[in-house]
Amino acid sequence: MKLFYRKSGQGQPLIIMHGLFGQSDNWGTLGRQFAEQGFEVYLVDLRNHGLSPHSDVWNYQVMSDDILELINDNNLKHVILMGHSMGGKVAMQFAIQHPALLDKLIVVDIAPKYYPPHNLDVLKALNAVDFSIVKNRKEVESILSETLTNFGTKQFLLKNIYWKGDTELDWRFNLKVITDQLENVGEATPNTLSCGVPTLFIRGGEKSKYILDEDLDLIQEIFPHSSLATIEGAGHWVHAEKPKDFFDCVIGFITPR
Repeated sequence: MKLFYRKSGQGQPLIIMHGLFGQSDNWGTLGRQFAEQGFEVYLVDLRNHGLSPHSDVWNYQVMSDDILELINDNNLKHVILMGHSMGGKVAMQFAIQHPALLDKLIVVDIAPKYYPPHNLDVLKALNAVDFSIVKNRKEVESILSETLTNFGTKQFLLKNIYWKGDTELDWRFNLKVITDQLENVGEATPNTLSCGVPTLFIRGGEKSKYILDEDLDLIQEIFPHSSLATIEGAGHWVHAEKPKDFFDCVIGFITPR
C-alpha cells in the first residue's frame, strides 16, 4: 500500500510513525525540528489512519510491508526508523525483518511483548458518534465526554474529524476495522530472531506503564544492541508531554559523532 506522508528537510532519512488513532501531523513540530538538524524527515500516516488508504487487512506484517514499499519507492538508504506505541511495534517488526535497510531504530514507549486490549473505553466513545445525526465538532465532543474524561485524549481524537462531503463529518481512521481487529494492536513482536540494529527505547516516567523494568530482559533478547532512556514526568505521550527532553534524547542518539 502506498502511504501518505509529509516530507521535509534534506539529509539522512528519518521515518516517524504515529500510534493508534494518530496521524502524521501529530508530529509536525518535532518533524520540522529534526529536519532543521539535517535529516530528511518522513512523517507517515499508517494504513487505516490519516490520509492513507483504508483496508480490511490490518496487522503488523502488512504495516511493515507498507514501510518497505515507501523505502523502496523513495530509494532510501541508511534509514533511521522511529515509532511511537503502535508505530513502535511496526518499527520493531520491520527492523527484525529488514535490518540491513536501517541505520538506527527508535522505539517510543512500547515493548515487544503482548498487550491485552486496553482502549475499549475509547472505542465505545467513538462508536457512540453517529455522523448521520451529529453535524458539528461540539456535538461530537459532547458525546465523547459521556465516556471519556481526559481532556487531552478527547482533543487528540477530535483532530481526526473531517468533512467527508458537503454535509457529513467522519473519522479519518478506519473505525470499523480498528474496532473489529483491535486485538492485532497488542500482538507481540516476533522473537525468533535477534536484531543487531543500534536501538534506543524511550519510555515515559512514573506516569507510563508501557515499558516496565521486567520487560528489559525481553528487549535485550530481541534487541541486544539497545539502550533505554526514561523521560521523567512524562506519560505514554512522551513526545507531546516533554517535547524538548524527547527531542534532545533522540537527537543525541541519531546525530553522527
